[in-house]
Amino acid sequence: MNHPKPSGEIKAVAVATADDLRETIRRKSKLKGRQADDVSLAEVRQLIGDAPHRRDLLIENLHKLNDEYRALHDRHLVALAKEMNLPMAEVYEVATFYHHFEVVRGNDPVADITVRVCDGIACELAGAQNLLAKLPAILGNPNIKVVAAPCVGRCEQAPVAVVHQYPVLFATTDKVSAAIKNNLTTQPMAKDSANFDPAALAEKGVSPQGEHQAVSPDYVGYESYRAQGGYALAKEIAEGKKDVESIIKAMENSGLRGLGGAGFPAGRKWRIVKDQVAPKLMAVNIDEGEPGTFKDRTYLERDPHRFLEGLLIAANVVGIDACYIYLRDEYHGCRELLEAELAKLKANPPFKLPSIELRRGAGAYICGEESAMIESIEGKRGEPRMRPPYIAQVGLFGRPTLEHNFETLYWVRDIVQRGPEWFSSFGRHDRKGLRSYSVSGRVKNPGVKLAPAGITIQELIDEYCGGMQDGHKFYGYLPGGASGGILPATMNDIPLDFDTLQPYGCFIGSAAVMVFGDKDKARDMALNVMHFFEHESCGQCTPCRVGTSKAAKLMQSKSWDQDTLEDLATVMVDASICGLGQAAPNPIRCIAKYFPEEVA
Repeated sequence: MNHPKPSGEIKAVAVATADDLRETIRRKSKLKGRQADDVSLAEVRQLIGDAPHRRDLLIENLHKLNDEYRALHDRHLVALAKEMNLPMAEVYEVATFYHHFEVVRGNDPVADITVRVCDGIACELAGAQNLLAKLPAILGNPNIKVVAAPCVGRCEQAPVAVVHQYPVLFATTDKVSAAIKNNLTTQPMAKDSANFDPAALAEKGVSPQGEHQAVSPDYVGYESYRAQGGYALAKEIAEGKKDVESIIKAMENSGLRGLGGAGFPAGRKWRIVKDQVAPKLMAVNIDEGEPGTFKDRTYLERDPHRFLEGLLIAANVVGIDACYIYLRDEYHGCRELLEAELAKLKANPPFKLPSIELRRGAGAYICGEESAMIESIEGKRGEPRMRPPYIAQVGLFGRPTLEHNFETLYWVRDIVQRGPEWFSSFGRHDRKGLRSYSVSGRVKNPGVKLAPAGITIQELIDEYCGGMQDGHKFYGYLPGGASGGILPATMNDIPLDFDTLQPYGCFIGSAAVMVFGDKDKARDMALNVMHFFEHESCGQCTPCRVGTSKAAKLMQSKSWDQDTLEDLATVMVDASICGLGQAAPNPIRCIAKYFPEEVA
């Protein structure tokens, strides 16, 4: 290579002054496409307030913008990045990760109203595709957008459409049209005048029946709950009048396991986190995104303070400094209710409270996974973390964290007050405890059934659901939501509980039981859930991101390529980071094993 010869002449090099550097920075900060205009900044500040802004509130601020403008305009994202002192790329990545945020560029039009039609299994069986096909023409307005949406957590009211934030139960084209005509776009606030005793519903159904259910049922408000003895137990514990060790032992002896799906013993979890170094935090999962699950919503919208008392008991026993409640965005009515009742609790506390913050999800199923939920609470993309370390040691904001499902905390008060023997006295087929089964599909009476742990699907259908719908014969079921596998009706004597279904390639999870009949096909159920997994994969790991997409395409063939599908299943199970990719192959393997004639 020929290099230039050195010159003996020394050339002068200009030295930049401080003013020159400042001017360069100013010039670069005002490059086209990067600057925040004054109008957008003013609009953002009006919604989120003045600086400084905590980094973990990014998603909350995105919600404020999205609610106000029905979308996220790119000019607002630029302004938000400047206002929160965050890189624009980071704001954009978070905004585009969550399904309930729609980013629009420039002057692109935004729909006045978005109608989301649930296409989960229960709604599919009830005619969701017919709604999706007919609604655009019937509504006849280009400013009204109709889209398919994953399960919205109202499977017992299928089919369901959501007009902006207003759920239309047992939806028809006429009902949806009427909701739009009458400007029903937000869920009405419920009345706080109900009486509700969950213990009295043991071995009974919890959900109301029929098509005349209230969108927002009456609930037990703060004053009523206190008048009925609420928060007395939590107060005794907070004031040191009850031994903490006895509370933990009661939880251990009850046999209560995590009711979000993992099934980890609740008392043992308390003991582990109690021994960690302070400060310690709590994260409560009410994301409830597993298709077919609606138990947490059913209890929350009727009796929120029983859950909050359980939270406070756990916080005082374990030594929690701050609690974060993560609620799925589809539960608009529950959020308004919980905000109102938390305000009442904080305004007139029965004892000194830890910090309690309510955080809003944004339509990402993956945030039901505990570490992904923690990432979302921190204002980030909801991507699962690699473990170890486990969140009990290094969790939310890097602190030891007690993570719980809503329903687990919901039963704490009753277990401690009634004694662990009360809870463990229920059960069938050598199992102990109560389970809240979310039952949907081809049964006469869907809903939440508070039944003995270990009940079989046949017992559940016959004793709690009034049998199958007229004209439908029991053919198969999903025992644990979309990821819990699929079993034929001939396997109707398996106890529905933790650890009983694994030998059959299934699991109970959150006890979301979806029943289908002889006029349905198991392969259609499997394809429905695989499309769901494809849509909801966070994309972080290739086996899940690519595997679910390829599997969905292969499963559309009349005859399945079993060898290729099994190869995909093996890779997803072995190499996916979290439970979504690891469980996604369950329906594939179940169809091949139990319904081979449908895909031969």
